Amino acid sequence: MRSDGNDGSKANDDARLRRILADTRTIAMVGASPSSNRDSHSVMAYLKRQGYRVIPVNPTVAENSSILGETVRADLASIPEAFELVDVFRNPQAVAGIVDEILALDRRPRVLWLQIGVVDEQAAERARSAGIAVVMNRCIRIEHRRLRRSGSP
Repeated sequence: MRSDGNDGSKANDDARLRRILADTRTIAMVGASPSSNRDSHSVMAYLKRQGYRVIPVNPTVAENSSILGETVRADLASIPEAFELVDVFRNPQAVAGIVDEILALDRRPRVLWLQIGVVDEQAAERARSAGIAVVMNRCIRIEHRRLRRSGSP
């Protein structure tokens, strides 16, 4: 049995996603881009419009920069406040290291969300084993919109 509570049925999966989205206020977005033509940028803008606080994480642009009014952090450990969800816009090879970062935090997020094309079953299982729910190979914006059309997320 999976430790993220997802038995694979559509109704249960939608209920789980609704719960995740409803219980989340602050999101750390790993791989956030300052470039408005990147998916991470438009997803971050969408989530902010929906009332979420989104903290961009990107070590290559972190020094003295901001994205959509939020200070960019170099890594998860440098975020001073608590966040419930980590949304990953990185290649699949980076996921294991991101899970390592999450597991080293004093205050761990409840959810690891891996965007479309970001799949690492072993890293996801390590996160699940530590009690972190995992959503993999799905876009948080697409799921939020879909669930909002069929009720509230």
